[in-house]
Amino acid sequence: MRDRLPQSTSDTLLSGRASQASVLQELLPYVWQQGRRDLQARVVLAFVALVLAKVVTLAVPIAYKNAVDYLTGAEQGAGAAAGTSVLGIAIVPVMLIVAYGVGRVLMVLFAQLRDVIFTVVTQNAVRQLANRTFRHLHSLSLKFHLERRTGGLNRVIERGVNGVDTILRMAILNMIPTAVELVMIAGLVAWYFGWVYVAVLFVMVVAYVWFTFFATEKRLAIRRDMNESDTEANSKAVDSLLNFETVKYFGNEDLEARRFDASMARYEKAAVRTYTTLGFLNSGQAIIFSTGMVVCMLLAARDVSQGILTVGDFVMINAILIQLFMPLNFMGMVYREIKQGLVDMETMFALLKEPAEIVDHPDAQPLRVDNGAIAFKNVSFAYEPGRPILKDISFEVPPGKMVAIVGPSGAGKSTISRILFRFYEVNQGAVTIDGQNIQDVTQRSLRAAIGMVPQDTVLFNDTIEYNIRYGRPDATEAEVHEAARLAQIDGFILALPQGYDSLVGERGLKLSGGEKQRVAIARTILKAPPILMLDEATSALDSHTEKEIQDALEQVARDRTSLVIAHRLSTVIHADNIIVLEQGRIVEQGRHADLLAKDGLYASLWARQREADEAREILAHAREAEDAEEQHEGRSGAGSPEEPVDGDRLEEDEMLASS
Repeated sequence: MRDRLPQSTSDTLLSGRASQASVLQELLPYVWQQGRRDLQARVVLAFVALVLAKVVTLAVPIAYKNAVDYLTGAEQGAGAAAGTSVLGIAIVPVMLIVAYGVGRVLMVLFAQLRDVIFTVVTQNAVRQLANRTFRHLHSLSLKFHLERRTGGLNRVIERGVNGVDTILRMAILNMIPTAVELVMIAGLVAWYFGWVYVAVLFVMVVAYVWFTFFATEKRLAIRRDMNESDTEANSKAVDSLLNFETVKYFGNEDLEARRFDASMARYEKAAVRTYTTLGFLNSGQAIIFSTGMVVCMLLAARDVSQGILTVGDFVMINAILIQLFMPLNFMGMVYREIKQGLVDMETMFALLKEPAEIVDHPDAQPLRVDNGAIAFKNVSFAYEPGRPILKDISFEVPPGKMVAIVGPSGAGKSTISRILFRFYEVNQGAVTIDGQNIQDVTQRSLRAAIGMVPQDTVLFNDTIEYNIRYGRPDATEAEVHEAARLAQIDGFILALPQGYDSLVGERGLKLSGGEKQRVAIARTILKAPPILMLDEATSALDSHTEKEIQDALEQVARDRTSLVIAHRLSTVIHADNIIVLEQGRIVEQGRHADLLAKDGLYASLWARQREADEAREILAHAREAEDAEEQHEGRSGAGSPEEPVDGDRLEEDEMLASS
């Protein structure tokens, strides 16, 4: 996109375009799908229905001409009808008129039959391509998704899928048959009127097609600009709404509205230019066609006056020309729609060509977890060249043991969890599980063996049960409830009006931070993996709940290999080994008591956290004393047990209790 700010990797991708020829080439297999004889049969039947519609279309003007000739001949006494009549009209013109009406009906019926038959093919292709795109997005690296703009990406896919539908309906079913119809009309005109008329039609068609293609190509750049403006505006809108609370915190509603309006202003200009050029295109087409039609009708009028043609021929050339206008105008529209559909699809196909950074080796085998021993061996890693995050890290997590990783912010703690999940490949060294290098096993089996409770829990906008069951979709209802009980959240869920069917909202925003984290813990408990990864799993919990969750996690972690990323050191004092990171290197490791005795970085971090905890305790005691004094004064001042309670205060206490 043409942002005024530097673009991320995914933004640059979203502004890229695949060649239109390659787009069409990749689209064809979705229409003629190998192994799907039912769909292939539908393609053939749709073409048969279309050809029949074209044949009937050509027969209609002939019936019209013959009816007119018969009637005008009767009026002139040159061929009075004898025998049976219907409504006072000779049987022959009646039959011709009826044939004319039947032909027009059949034109519509065959066209509708074609659409009904081919719709299954079109929608199946749309579904297949949309599913392929969705799967491909999930195969892309974490780096891509961290840099993407969700709103813009969604818009690209939406336009691309609509473009597929447009091209399949317009190009496959109409472009080639319309060209065939033009050839058939040319033959009909040559047979009835001569090659002079064909020459006029040829000049008109060539001028019409050239002007249509020329004007359409000029409009494509405007269309691309409009698409990019639409993508930019949608990206900013979605991003702003996802960060609704942040906007409110800083009172920046006007700023967000101005940013969105600036993008929409660019879209507005492009849209106005698009429709202005469309008006120019339609006007030019009308002028070219009308000129050709007038020339042909003047020639026909001359030939009728000279006795070369009949009045029916004059009517027929008019009907043919009007009928010719339909495929011509349709061809112009088809070309416009195809080109615009290709523009809409270009970015989506460029997205499909984005390579996945993390891929399984062709001979990758499923991970076999016997004991769950983890080992980092001389691991070095950098997100970007020149900015190393981990520097020659080596440590082991014995089977069934808990190892904690602590250190200052930015030391590389969370990077270790991402490497273990193989969201990134290490630059140097190796990570093994039970002696198997994680780069040599399938990603699916690796991630199935590890349970993750992240620091920042984001839930699906669905029910609480769905979010817990996500850990193991085939789990029974009893297993889901047991996982919730172990995570200390079942009581909260059952107290809700809709219980486990309660919706959690976008990204789980209807729940508090602690409640979201307990849902995440329940989800991991339900997964029951042999290896646990806890990235500050209790960071959003109060002290009392933290103790309960820690007890539950200790039960879950029993006999499982556990790697804990911790900021609050009090949560890992019972770990079998504590690794202290600083600037990407291991500076200390050992048990809690041993590290305190060393009086190094860990001891310094512990002392600072103890001071902060003591300060919080003093504030909490002061608040309790203040509350007690207020309650005492309230009772002594009122002198009656019926004195109403302060509603605001009660609400505040309930909120504190629920958190």
